Amino acid sequence: MLHKDMALDRLAETGNVAQYVALRPNDDGSQAISTSRVAGREPNQPFTSVEEAIEILLARSSEMAVNIRSYLPQDPRSREFVYRLTDHAQIVSHIERLATQGLHLIVNETIDVEDGGVSGVVQGDVIEFAPDDTPRAVEKPGIASLPRAMGLSLLRDIYGFDVDLPGAPTDRVEFSIHPRPSGWRQTHTLLWEIEADAGGRDAPAPSWPNRFSRHIGDKAFGLLMASAHGANVPRTLVIPRRVAPFSFGEPTGSAEIWTRTCPQEPRPGLYTTVRGWTDPFKLLESEDHLGEIASVLSQQNVPAAFAGAAIAGAEGLIIEGRAGDGDTLMLGMALPETLPEQILHDVEAAYSALASRLGPVRIEWVHDSSKLWVVQLHVGATSSSEGWLTRGDAETWVEFDVSEGLNALRAFLDGISADTGLILDGDVGLTSHIADVVRKWGGPARIRRRKQ
Repeated sequence: MLHKDMALDRLAETGNVAQYVALRPNDDGSQAISTSRVAGREPNQPFTSVEEAIEILLARSSEMAVNIRSYLPQDPRSREFVYRLTDHAQIVSHIERLATQGLHLIVNETIDVEDGGVSGVVQGDVIEFAPDDTPRAVEKPGIASLPRAMGLSLLRDIYGFDVDLPGAPTDRVEFSIHPRPSGWRQTHTLLWEIEADAGGRDAPAPSWPNRFSRHIGDKAFGLLMASAHGANVPRTLVIPRRVAPFSFGEPTGSAEIWTRTCPQEPRPGLYTTVRGWTDPFKLLESEDHLGEIASVLSQQNVPAAFAGAAIAGAEGLIIEGRAGDGDTLMLGMALPETLPEQILHDVEAAYSALASRLGPVRIEWVHDSSKLWVVQLHVGATSSSEGWLTRGDAETWVEFDVSEGLNALRAFLDGISADTGLILDGDVGLTSHIADVVRKWGGPARIRRRKQ
């Protein structure tokens, strides 16, 4: 079994690693440099002393800080770990103290895991990652898990560089990617461990919300998934809080745009969507009091002949739409209209293509008379059917007039007890934001339509 310092030396021959200096104890209690990787120097290039090595490593580290990891070669478990030291004298003092215990040491540059990048693991046809964490994030809930090629393409679209992950398809590679170059090779990808011949893994069906979709915003992630699965997505500029702006999608032929807020998780109709450009900073200042908005989208307008939504209902696919941009339908202010056969055909085709890869989904769509565009995508089925949003029994039923609007509905639902059902009084589509809010509430709910 290789010592940790030699394993790092071998890993560095394969790809970029965090800058480090590895130390082994001498018989007199001092430390000798065994292997090292420092930016601007040759592999294992000699230093005149441990003190000089630490001084150069500290100066060239991306955060001007280092960690000290201690271990015994015969014991795979690490001993004391000292995080984020910035003072040279203090670092040397810790090295001398740990050396008296006969410990081997690795002094490596501190890597900021909260810099907007991600850490994870790739193995077989699967890549998994999350922000604000180490590669051990894959052992926690909420990881983004994607087919390898799709995940690498998504990360390239967002961060603007290729993720360099060497090794055979059956290798298990722990990695992190960073907006700023770091490590010995000063690239954006760091390798932490490669386990050879770990076996293959089959690609999962993408699912969200997850930690990464919350990182960039639910709408942005859903549209990236729609684009990755072949749907027509309008050209979209994403302006996130934690990542540099990025864009994706296809030109629509329109110079007009929509400005859309993008919360971490779906909040149907709660935050602003406005036609035209508006100051995103004022928008966030005025609306994001809870810190829920992950990004703002500037999306090219689709000249709308028809618009609407499609969901998986209790009895199959439900398609609703109206002529024009569909705002009144989504806000529950108008009922769906009878759609032309060609429009229904195109919605069904787009839905089927996405559902075949993702399972039941919900899409919002716009048709420009030539082709259909997906402007929102979420995963999951519903139990909705004509007359019902969510089926179930309740001890008591309360009524809500849909004409009072979304904000009033949210406040009303907050005051309903767990054993109460809801009757929506009025004409509302099964795919509207009012219907979405009620489904998210989760209690039994039925629709009582007004007589025509």
